[in-house]
Amino acid sequence: MPKVALYNVSGAQVGEVELSDAVFGVEPNQHVLHEAVVMQQASQRQGTHKVKGRSEVRGGGRKPWKQKGTGRARQGSIRAPQWKGGGVVFGPTPRSYGYKLPKKVRRLAIKSALSSKVIENEIIVLDQLQMNQPKTKEFAAILKNLKADRKALIVAPSFDENVALSARNLPGVKFVTAEGINVLDVLVHDKLIITKEAVEKVEEVLA
Repeated sequence: MPKVALYNVSGAQVGEVELSDAVFGVEPNQHVLHEAVVMQQASQRQGTHKVKGRSEVRGGGRKPWKQKGTGRARQGSIRAPQWKGGGVVFGPTPRSYGYKLPKKVRRLAIKSALSSKVIENEIIVLDQLQMNQPKTKEFAAILKNLKADRKALIVAPSFDENVALSARNLPGVKFVTAEGINVLDVLVHDKLIITKEAVEKVEEVLA
């Protein structure tokens, strides 16, 4: 089982934590990680693009000239696609880009992401993380104590409003619960700061 140091909010080491091999000790699967990141990014696309087809553009109700005898090509509407101001052929319409990977693949992806943080020594386990009131300055000091004052993902066992409000104004810092941890967030942030209780929750779900 991989062992990592256990810290308090002052940045002092207060012990060690044994992490589950089944969750934090797997060999990272790069292909699965890539698939999971692409899936998440696709799901985040808005898909609100829209153009007008020939039935939606204004005008063009009358046939511009008679069918035969003019010497010109036959036309049925001045809003056909070949006319200026006409409708667009096969243009984009609102759609969802989201899709899902198999459950086993998603589980392997998050395990691979967590294990990669352990391998790269980018995981910080806290004994606890509590704040009496929302204070961004105090939270920034905690991150500085942990030497993680750049891009950091904060993972708590459950939603803590004081911690969430304290972290939201810090650039590059994101707060999530153990249930909301995901591959993209883990990989994008330089440091993974997770409480001991949150580790137990994650292991309980993924092991």
